Amino acid sequence: MPWFIWLLAAAGLGAAEFFTLTLVFGLLSGAALVTAVVAGVGVGLLGQLVALGVSAAAGLLLVRPVALRHLSQSPLTRDGSDALIGKRAEVMQEVTATRGLIKLSGEEWSARTLDETQVIPVGALVDVMEIEGATAVVYPRELLP
Repeated sequence: MPWFIWLLAAAGLGAAEFFTLTLVFGLLSGAALVTAVVAGVGVGLLGQLVALGVSAAAGLLLVRPVALRHLSQSPLTRDGSDALIGKRAEVMQEVTATRGLIKLSGEEWSARTLDETQVIPVGALVDVMEIEGATAVVYPRELLP
């Protein structure tokens, strides 16, 4: 088969990948590109089919699982309110299970305690354990292990 047919097949598979985002059509497109190169060198149809099969199998069995694993991992950096979890803050107004005020990263945040039985006095250092809407859930720093 002529090389330009394989090139057209690669373009069509690449377009299909653009719309599906499954990584399957993209890898098959790469296999068609490899086959186009093999056909351009002058290898016969049987060699082209072998090149297509080997490169498609290598892509689908070796590359795709690794790519999917990397795509499913969470990002290394946190942003937004998630970036505040684990930060240290200072209590500006006594923090109880229902209300309080802390200074976190230069801003004042409403806060409540993680342990509902605790009352954290003004001036104490706390760690932000989670963010619920616009409220920081905190725990006193000196009680942490």
